[in-house]
Amino acid sequence: MAEFDLAVRGGQVATGFGTVRCDIGVKDGRIVALAERIADAARVVEADGLLVLPGGVDSHCHIEEPSRGGYASTGAAEPPVTVNEETFATASAAAFAGGTTSVVCFIPQWKGFGVWDRYVDYRARAARGMLDHSFHQIISDPTDAVMDDEVPRVVAEGVRSLKVFLTYEPLHLSDAQYLRVLTKARELGCLVTVHCENYEAINWRTHELLKHGMTAPKYHAWARPPVVEREATHRAIALAELVDQPIQVFHVSCAEAAEEIARAQARGVKVWGETCPQYVALTAADMDRPGFEGAKFMCSPAPRTKEEHARVWEMIRRGTLDVISSDHCAFSFEGDRGKRQNGSDAVFRDIPNGIPGFAARLPIIFSEGVSKGRITLDEFVRLTCTNPARLMGLAPRKGMIAVGSDADLALWDPKKKVTITNALMQHAIDYTPYEGMEVTGWPVMTIRRGDVVMKDGKVQAEPGTGRFLPRAPYEMIRPRGITPDGFDPAPSRAFS
Repeated sequence: MAEFDLAVRGGQVATGFGTVRCDIGVKDGRIVALAERIADAARVVEADGLLVLPGGVDSHCHIEEPSRGGYASTGAAEPPVTVNEETFATASAAAFAGGTTSVVCFIPQWKGFGVWDRYVDYRARAARGMLDHSFHQIISDPTDAVMDDEVPRVVAEGVRSLKVFLTYEPLHLSDAQYLRVLTKARELGCLVTVHCENYEAINWRTHELLKHGMTAPKYHAWARPPVVEREATHRAIALAELVDQPIQVFHVSCAEAAEEIARAQARGVKVWGETCPQYVALTAADMDRPGFEGAKFMCSPAPRTKEEHARVWEMIRRGTLDVISSDHCAFSFEGDRGKRQNGSDAVFRDIPNGIPGFAARLPIIFSEGVSKGRITLDEFVRLTCTNPARLMGLAPRKGMIAVGSDADLALWDPKKKVTITNALMQHAIDYTPYEGMEVTGWPVMTIRRGDVVMKDGKVQAEPGTGRFLPRAPYEMIRPRGITPDGFDPAPSRAFS
């Protein structure tokens, strides 16, 4: 019997902390050896001339997410359900095509309902896919029953992060509700992830734009300028600091918001910032296209300007923004489930927000970042693999090439030039906002736990082979123990 199940030979192994030419030995789905030469292996992958990177970790993506559709709360036991177009099967194919092997996605909560049934349902949905996965629990209605009974039960199952929205109807929380979530998260030892935009300001701005006949997709950006993101980011951090609860600010689109994070980090506050490819590759001008075409580029926060791209890259290099996710939240352009679900003449307010980005995430950031000299290869690995795994409590199992880690690997041809097309994305959506964009650097093979799941763009994994990744309390999100006046109304049980 061979000593190793798999040997990956001859590649330049990029760990995020240096690059070395070595072989990787895999046994039982784990990396068990890094050596100059591994000879005795049942299977061999030749990686000469390629980079060997950790499999990507996408810690912010929406997959097969049930929603209530047109449901109005009537006290019924269970609402009618519609489901996001992207299934776990199609999302897995898209992720593998782009070099990603692990994700953290979202369990919904509907106002007036609990979270436990949604958790059970979502676990079953995710089990049909091929990606290794963990979850954030969305909290949109933090009632006593939900926060005191159901959330602790979900956390005990291994869901270690709670997601809140400071905008969107019907998801947004008031400051009082947000404080309730922060307090419970601190008690249970969870991370809180936050969508930071000012709900009231966006509603007021939207009302005024529509009143003046400004209805086209391009006015989506006008309705939510950087100031509403900056204000909400400041407020989210201030309230988290009050409670002494670690948070991550999702999808930072502009330097104004990132500067709020940097100031808090300088005070020692445990706050982390994330951005996405759309904030260095798309602009508000993309939404200013004839007819309904601009809807393809609508997401929140809105894409900004080309000048803002340079400022976001600077915040990435400074480490203020230390995770790059996809925020894959996909709606097809055609059909009645996607962008046109409220009609092709819908005002910007009524067009679903979100864009597809699973397969495009790593190639765009590699090309715009590494190939163009904006970041180093090590920084790329940390931003897209290691940092999200660490912040989500998945390291060292995920996001790293190290003895003991899962054998999740992406083999890259750093010089390969590819023009992005929707067919290459392999998602369930009928378009990509990056259509026609040329990138330099492309994953040619993806390995998940020692199995080749994608080779030369062809997915080879079987449905149902993804694994749930439960997360226990981890040191990175331990509260600092610093509260105003030393008053601590929510002592942490998880870290006591």
